Amino acid sequence: MSVRDAEELETLLGDPADDANPYGFAAAVGRDERDAFPAEFCAELARAGFHLNYLPKEWGGTFEAFDRSLTLVRSAARRDVNIMPGTMFSIIAATCLQLHGSVEQQQLAAEVLRGGGAVGFALTESAHGSDLLANEVALSADGVLDGEKWMVGLGLRCEAVYVVARTGARGPGAFSAVLLDLRDVPAGQLERLPAAATNGMRGIDLARLRFTGLRVPDGARVGREGEGLEAAVKAQQAVRLMSMAGSLGIADSAVRIALDFAAVRKVGRAVLASSPWPRRELSVAAAALLAADVSALTAARGVHVVPEAFSVWAPAAKHVVAESCEELVRRAGAVLATRSVLREGEGGAGLFQKLQRDTAVVRVIDASTLANLKSYAGQVPTLTEGGAAAADPGALSALFALDAALPAYEPGRLDMFARGADPVLAALPEAAAEVSAALAADASAAPVAALVEELAAAVAGLGGLTRAARGPGAEPNALVDAAERYAWLHAAGCAVHLWRANRDRPLYGTEPGSAGWLGAVLGYLLARADGTDPRRRGAVLEPALDAALALRESGLLFTALPVRLATNRREES
Repeated sequence: MSVRDAEELETLLGDPADDANPYGFAAAVGRDERDAFPAEFCAELARAGFHLNYLPKEWGGTFEAFDRSLTLVRSAARRDVNIMPGTMFSIIAATCLQLHGSVEQQQLAAEVLRGGGAVGFALTESAHGSDLLANEVALSADGVLDGEKWMVGLGLRCEAVYVVARTGARGPGAFSAVLLDLRDVPAGQLERLPAAATNGMRGIDLARLRFTGLRVPDGARVGREGEGLEAAVKAQQAVRLMSMAGSLGIADSAVRIALDFAAVRKVGRAVLASSPWPRRELSVAAAALLAADVSALTAARGVHVVPEAFSVWAPAAKHVVAESCEELVRRAGAVLATRSVLREGEGGAGLFQKLQRDTAVVRVIDASTLANLKSYAGQVPTLTEGGAAAADPGALSALFALDAALPAYEPGRLDMFARGADPVLAALPEAAAEVSAALAADASAAPVAALVEELAAAVAGLGGLTRAARGPGAEPNALVDAAERYAWLHAAGCAVHLWRANRDRPLYGTEPGSAGWLGAVLGYLLARADGTDPRRRGAVLEPALDAALALRESGLLFTALPVRLATNRREES
């Protein structure tokens, strides 16, 4: 059996608000309290073939496109984000093996993963964190592995592990990779130890793997000597796409809890959803949610069309999604007030506490905020200083038109460095002019047209900003700050392209061509790019709340295209 789409998965897993449902919210909170791994939930998903949705078909998987996989994972993750690492931690090792593994190594991984097992990924070390070039775990010239890797996903239970180890003196080329079948490791050469417990996503399997004189078998070396770190960095671009699904799953549940509460809780004669201050907070939360959805959805499609740009696009999208979801959880908590800090009680109180803790972990699960920004900051100037042609218009149309077929995903086209122009921002002047003109014809959409023009001007200024950031006397954080501004503006550019390519489709539950959601997303993203409080954008954000309320009332996932959910709203009285 293999679930075909998120609606089928929703039907299979049932109503998450049913306290008796083992795949629902109450069960997730119970596991969280016990620090328990979601074994039963993972087993049910395995029976449904959920774990196959990121494996290529030639490996026996059912992968079709990242946008489909993203929606499937966020549907499961809205119930418990621990499902994402519980079933998908192997994606990075699998991607590395797609990039440079031998046929035999790929067959080993495919056999393990098809059977519901795991292939761990051992890269980081406790003493060095994101400073990968300082890693010390070493593979000697005669094939002996020594040292300890840290925070290895599913490390206590994985049947195989992809290890990046030092084989040279310095630089990125000083690291090579091996694939170890742990079922064949002699006693005493490998010790598996639990990693430090996390405050959120409690109970997930993170381990330390300690290698002591482990003799690496012939045929275990993956690819050529010196390319282990390069393959790992490329593979993390795909991992960032799927980590965004976890953030969006958390965001969906957090906003839904706040909307459920605000719809029935009264202050005086008015429900919270109609009161000025809570409505403003909820509008910011809803705008942040739509902005995160735009960024993740377009990135998931973009990796099929322009994977060469993903050394920048993936971490930029990760930044926008993680930071937007962190903010929306905080805004939802402000509306819930006391209920946001309760560990138990009605109205999703215990669940919201879990969501708050979980989002902090998802935010840094594949890179800290600073490490993520630094990973592409040096590339931003080449993408923003002009002089390069925009991407092929037909390719961009396929990318942003949600009913257009995507080309096959080709991981071999992923690159360490983006070359040429950012396809999204290079094509923005033409798109912005067309969208602004279309909106200006409708007096009610004139404020949105003004935001589009503001975005175009901000993007035009990116080149000068990055030149100044690299110039003499520049503030030490200037280039990282420019990379952050780039991320928010890139996401805003995606929103403009998305509206332009889907004017005849109803997005976010609105009428075809509706500009309200676009204005809310642009208002939010431009405020974040400027480092100002999005609440200052005022009424332009409110259509995002109206869209979220309509989607909630219709029982739909908070995403651009409708996904019908299993009943998930408690009976209102």
